[in-house]
Amino acid sequence: MGMQRTLVSILILHFALANVSVAAAENVLGQAAVPHMPESVRTSVSRIIILPTDGLSSESVKGTYDRKTDGVLGGMAKGAGMGTIPVEVGPVPIGIPIPILRELGMIAGAIAGGTDRKLQEFRDSLTEDLRDAVDQPLTNDALANDVYWGLRRVGELQPKLFAVTTPIPEDTEALLYVAITDLSINVQKNEAIISTTALARLERFRDGSTLYRSEITYQDRDTLSNWTKNNAILWREYRNFARHYIGREISSALFERIDVSHDIAPDKSASIKANKKNIWQGKTKTRTPTLVWSSDLNDPAIDPANITWDIEIYDRQRPIYSASRIRGTSHTPNVPLESCGDLYWTVRPTYTVDGKSKVGRWMRQSPDGGVSNGNVGRSISTSHAYVQDFALLQVSCR
Repeated sequence: MGMQRTLVSILILHFALANVSVAAAENVLGQAAVPHMPESVRTSVSRIIILPTDGLSSESVKGTYDRKTDGVLGGMAKGAGMGTIPVEVGPVPIGIPIPILRELGMIAGAIAGGTDRKLQEFRDSLTEDLRDAVDQPLTNDALANDVYWGLRRVGELQPKLFAVTTPIPEDTEALLYVAITDLSINVQKNEAIISTTALARLERFRDGSTLYRSEITYQDRDTLSNWTKNNAILWREYRNFARHYIGREISSALFERIDVSHDIAPDKSASIKANKKNIWQGKTKTRTPTLVWSSDLNDPAIDPANITWDIEIYDRQRPIYSASRIRGTSHTPNVPLESCGDLYWTVRPTYTVDGKSKVGRWMRQSPDGGVSNGNVGRSISTSHAYVQDFALLQVSCR
């Protein structure tokens, strides 16, 4: 019974190849941005095929559990088989996963193990969503599509997005495998932490050698009561931001981003009343506020005069405004902002380095002197992990 109570208190929903522990889930809290791919690799390939799979040849769902008292993990291990079709490739039997069905199987199996009412209500909501959502964002195809459009912005690249069954052209230089490899729920007392992890692996086509490999994780947390409110609306918002962050992080880490010593922060604006104690918070009565930021570049190799800026504004659920290639350090939206209440805004620099455009990081306030990359949440009902450290702008609804 002691073992079963322990398994009940720590639930991990777990699919694809990863073996995730509670310690691993908690270690995500210390993760910042993944390091970008070395320039030597960036310049060695340009004709890239993006494939929505992790590219491994022997996928399986593995795990052990107490057969006498299945508990939560035992139910998961049994349920995982619901979404896997056994086939044979040559003499080696492998499992071909059906993404949504396998997730449903693991959740349904976990329910069979039994926990408290709130946790079961939460799993029921996730199960219903994964079963019924036609436009489910947490799929390999959706993620690969986001990465493709991100890489299209890189001028020297020639990316193409293929299905896994499409023959690869002989002039291809590299294959980029993109896949969601883990979805976990870590429940501790009345709090649930949801983590989504994806794999990006760039492989040289001619010899199959791995040029770059990285795992990207997005995580948010809140009480079970908040997760289950309003038909689990926070879960549906979470999955959209998880895909948004992971897709962007993959394309940025691979070919777009460089690390530059550059301090960026909101600055005074005539149309925004800033919080006297915190310049990152402000109020405005206009739907077309002028957003102003400071730029302190500490890199003599980059000419500040050539920097352009991207700007984005979010409400609680989604981006509501964006603009690109802005000159100078201020911007007034060219259309009135439709949303009122709390909005979140940020900017990102684009540099010219050796004649090529490279981006920096989105402007964020680092909490408590730490590093923030928008991938580890503190309270999703307050603000989503991705936007929680952007500049806050309260827009009057009158």
